Amino acid sequence: MAVTNVESFTNPRDSLPNVYTNVTAREIDFVTRFGRNWDALRDILGIMRPIKKTNGTTLVSYEVTVALEDGDVDPGNVIPYSKVTTVQSSKQDVAIKKYAKAVPIEDVAKYGAEIAVEKSDDAFLNQLQTNVLTDFYTFLNTGRLAVTAETWQAALAKAKGAVIDKFNKMRKTVTDVVGFANVLDAYDYLGDAAITVQTAFGMTYVENFMGYKTLFLLSAPDIARNTVIACPVENIDLYYIDPSDSEYAKLGLDYTVSGETNLVGFHAQGNYSTAVGESYALMGMKLWAEYLDGIAVATVNSGN
Repeated sequence: MAVTNVESFTNPRDSLPNVYTNVTAREIDFVTRFGRNWDALRDILGIMRPIKKTNGTTLVSYEVTVALEDGDVDPGNVIPYSKVTTVQSSKQDVAIKKYAKAVPIEDVAKYGAEIAVEKSDDAFLNQLQTNVLTDFYTFLNTGRLAVTAETWQAALAKAKGAVIDKFNKMRKTVTDVVGFANVLDAYDYLGDAAITVQTAFGMTYVENFMGYKTLFLLSAPDIARNTVIACPVENIDLYYIDPSDSEYAKLGLDYTVSGETNLVGFHAQGNYSTAVGESYALMGMKLWAEYLDGIAVATVNSGN
């Protein structure tokens, strides 16, 4: 694919009219902001560098159980095998997805080109991010560690304890745990408590809250009321497909990408047949947990 990479970019349109330069600047701005947003979000989640995959790769989550046999074995007797069972519990493909939007000349006449384009690009970028996050929230709700509690505070504690216990049994390290809760439940509990609530990428969260590295405050349907989800940061990975990997240039497709980790490809152009400014995004991203039974979903008993 013909790719414009921001880090090594020298504008081939410098000698052309400003309209072309402006379009290129839009592409660079879009992919750069998208990448920076995800870098910051990874820091908040505590996950490592994104993992590159090829288009169509199947991601698999597992459940692991160990039935340990008695270690007291008489001399000369056969040592019985402990039973370790690993079951594939969830599969999803990470694949390239294609998106497009258009800004009609009527919007330019009404709001001006700068506002019409910037507002549209911002909304487009936010929705692309939201799609990845919404898919992840749906996945988290399928966690296999079921926990019940009498209060919201107890649900937070039990959910965290459950995932730490699970990872201990698998002899895997847990450095931090992140949580997800309904924002209405959180504010019911917090009341007038003085805490620092932060917002980024349309996400509301509290850092270092009740033993959690980060507690994300979501709304239904992402997470229902009276529900708390906990997951170790070691159980979360961000997989992506590099939009510059495939030979799309043979189709005449040219996307701008950013940096070494190309999470999104973006291209803008005018369409004379419809009198609109078109924008196209190409991306394949998925937040994923390797162990589905390393995600605790705690339910607060109704009425409490």
